Amino acid sequence: MRILDMTTFVALARHRHFGRAAEELHTTQPAISIRLAAMEEEFGCRLMHRTGRNFSLTPSGQRVLETFQSILSAYDGLKHELTDEASLAPKVVRIGAIDSVSSTWMTPFVEALHEAAPTLKIELTVEGTKSLIDGMNKGEFDVIFALDPAIGDNFRSFTSCVLQMTWAGSPKIINPDRTYSVDDLASLPIITFPKDTPPYRMIAPYFQDEQVLASKLTSSNSLYSIINLLIDGFGVGAIPSVTIKRELKMGLLHPIRVTKHFPAMPIIGTYQAISERDLIRRVVEQAHVSAALYCATVDPSMAWVD
Repeated sequence: MRILDMTTFVALARHRHFGRAAEELHTTQPAISIRLAAMEEEFGCRLMHRTGRNFSLTPSGQRVLETFQSILSAYDGLKHELTDEASLAPKVVRIGAIDSVSSTWMTPFVEALHEAAPTLKIELTVEGTKSLIDGMNKGEFDVIFALDPAIGDNFRSFTSCVLQMTWAGSPKIINPDRTYSVDDLASLPIITFPKDTPPYRMIAPYFQDEQVLASKLTSSNSLYSIINLLIDGFGVGAIPSVTIKRELKMGLLHPIRVTKHFPAMPIIGTYQAISERDLIRRVVEQAHVSAALYCATVDPSMAWVD
C-alpha cells in the first residue's frame, strides 16, 4: 500500500466526489477510480458505496479511513523531522532483517523512509537471526528485525509484528483433506529454520521427542530455500503463512490441518540507543507504522500487531 493510495482514499472520503478529489490531487477521475478499485481488491471488501450521486463509506471503509488518517499524520510528522535533519548533513542508517521481514513489509518501510528523507542513505542487509545479532553486537547495524533480540545495555527491543506459523507441504507428500496428529507429522521429514532460532527451539517441545531432531530434520537459514524444499516435496515445515501466500494460492503448497497448532512467531526489532538517537527513534517509529499498515492489508489470522 502506497502513501499515494492512502492520500487518495482520505481525499475521496473527505470530498465524497471523484472530480473534486482528482482536482485536489492533480490527477484524473479514472486514476482515482483505479486506485480505489485496487484498494478494495487488496482489502477484499467494498470500502465505499456509490449509487448515483450518493456516496458513503462502508463500515470497513470507515475503519480504513481512521487507520489511514493516523498513518498519514505520523508519516507527515516523520517526514518533516527527517527532512529537517537530513538537510543539515547526510545520514546513513544500517538496517538488518531476516527473510520473513524482507519478503513482507521491508520494501514499503524502505520506500517510506526514502519518501520522508530523500537524502537519507539506507544500507539494508538480509541475514539470519544469529548473524544479525552478531552484527549488532559488533556495531555493524543500527536497527535489526529478527526472531530474537540483541541483548545489551545500549540496545532497546520491541515487537514489530507477529507472524502466524502454518504447517505446510506439497500435495506430493501430504493429503490436504486429512487432519494430521503430532505423531502423523513426526513420521514425515521436517524442514525448519537454523539451530538456536525460535522455530527450531520449538520443534522438540512440539513433538515432545528429541529424536525427531536427530532423525528426520533438515534446517536452512534461507526462507526461500525452505519454501523450495517444501514445494519439491522434501518434507513439511512450520513457516510464516504470509510468506507463502502465492504458493498456497497457486496450489504448490497446502496448509496442513493439524490437531496441534505451531506457536506464532514475534518479529523483534532491536536498535542502538546511543548513536544518532533522534534519527534511529524516527526510523523505529516508521517501522511500527509500516508493519502495522502491512498487517492491515493481509488476513488478520496471518499477521498482526500486538
